Amino acid sequence: MVSVTRVDVGGVALSLRTWPAAGPATAAGPAAPPVLLLPGTGLTARDWDVVAPVLARSRDVHAVDLRGHGESDRPGTYSIALMASDVVGLLDRTDAPVVDLVGHSLGGLVACRVVADRPHRVRRLVLEDVGLMRPRPVVAPVRPEGVLPFDWAVVEQVRPEIDDPDPGWADVARGIPVPTLVVAGGAASTVPQDAIRDLVDTLPDGRVVTVEAGHLVHATEPEAFLAEVLGFLDA
Repeated sequence: MVSVTRVDVGGVALSLRTWPAAGPATAAGPAAPPVLLLPGTGLTARDWDVVAPVLARSRDVHAVDLRGHGESDRPGTYSIALMASDVVGLLDRTDAPVVDLVGHSLGGLVACRVVADRPHRVRRLVLEDVGLMRPRPVVAPVRPEGVLPFDWAVVEQVRPEIDDPDPGWADVARGIPVPTLVVAGGAASTVPQDAIRDLVDTLPDGRVVTVEAGHLVHATEPEAFLAEVLGFLDA
């Protein structure tokens, strides 16, 4: 049964959806490390509902609403670094010595910063359709009509970081010491696949698999996504 809690991480409260482990990783072994799931821009922890129960067959699973999203606080100030700081604060408030970290899109960029800051707290890293950031043409985002499940200021403040990234992002990737799986979305993805290959080449211990699903791999092809991720986490 999924539960929802709010965790204060230093002035910002994050909403956390948790699926407790249904059993050990193997019949004879202890439970696997918890998995922490970070969603992409405009998405919430509920976006992981399709895959989290399967992951929870052998480990505790937590999905986070990043600041400005879902049921988490909307402080009005947003950046990849601030979101990463929030997640680090969350790790510092958990009992688990290490976690496996999974990030989709923006959540993957946040995850990279988290591992760079707390490498001893992350055992393995999965990045879903995340490339090495590099300057790209600026296209002004258009706010969708109606009520959004997130603060539109997230897009206004974080999008410039992605359009014109800090050159130091390559150094962040080089500083990730943990085994990393990058799940690419293939030809239909909005992320340039050569940027994904560049990221994998930059990571000290990176590998890539392609699931032809577009940018939303875990939502479009959940079975294929789970097969790759569980194979990596349980290796």
